Amino acid sequence: MIMLFKKYHVLLTIISTTFLFLTGSNVLAAEGGTNFYLLGQRGQGAGMLPPVEGLFVSVPNYYYSGGFSNTESVEIGGSIATGVDVDIFLSMPTAIWMTPVNILGGKLAFAGTALVGHVDISAETAINIPGIGTGSIGLTDDRWAVGDPVMSAILGWNSGNLHYTANVAVNVPIGDYEIGRLANISLNRWVTDLTVAATWLDSETGWEVSGAIGATFNGENDDTDYETGDEIHLEAAISRHFSPKFSLGLNAYHYQQVSGDSGAGAILGDFKGRVTGFGPTASANFQVGPIPVAASFQYFHEFNVKNRFEGQAGWLTLTIPLLVPNQ
Repeated sequence: MIMLFKKYHVLLTIISTTFLFLTGSNVLAAEGGTNFYLLGQRGQGAGMLPPVEGLFVSVPNYYYSGGFSNTESVEIGGSIATGVDVDIFLSMPTAIWMTPVNILGGKLAFAGTALVGHVDISAETAINIPGIGTGSIGLTDDRWAVGDPVMSAILGWNSGNLHYTANVAVNVPIGDYEIGRLANISLNRWVTDLTVAATWLDSETGWEVSGAIGATFNGENDDTDYETGDEIHLEAAISRHFSPKFSLGLNAYHYQQVSGDSGAGAILGDFKGRVTGFGPTASANFQVGPIPVAASFQYFHEFNVKNRFEGQAGWLTLTIPLLVPNQ
């Protein structure tokens, strides 16, 4: 039976953004100028887990609009493309189980994320016709598809106002993928991401500072013979909880590929990418009948970009407790 968590209003708000790091999901360098770890998923409450045991459900929704310039090339689905523009919407229903198990003094949790989304992409693709020469053709692709599921395990600790977590997420490459297709949501490769995060929250003043740093290790896409290099990502947020029901703040991220792409399919070379994003964040708590709902919003404007898409990104996440024992 669902409990109302009246004494956890601020924490429930933070949980709505905490669920973002459980998705670890894909589509936005690397092959195709995209990466597994969706930037901006660890902002407010990055180092916190739900405060009680039980089953929670969250639905992070992600929107991205951006592109490559006409002078930059990117390899997508085995083809070389320029002038790429893309609009992406992803919905990532996530279940998290806060177990009663303690390891090394930390609370153990598991999470599973499904992924469904829509991609609208256009590009100028270079083609090489033997005996004739090289030309280009305008291509578009617009489709809904199912992406790769993600499995996660988390350990969380807290000491006074400080909360921190260690997280591992694994991308399972069983989503809808087709070589040569522009609009692929599945990465078609195994990926492991390791991230540590921390949150300092003063419940008396309402001020919160959160941050995270992680590393992503990519397997090879066997269909394209392309192995994406290793990557790091950093995120930070500062916010003020003006009441148990509302907060405002700023968040930022930085992504850097630290080793080059390789394999027979990496015809553009190491293709190391980077990007920085910055923007506002907000969260709110409210009731839908007897059900407590936490909502969070993040927006990012990207800059300092190399070898990947440049644009605008946004998150909208809703979270509810599903099955929680009486406390």
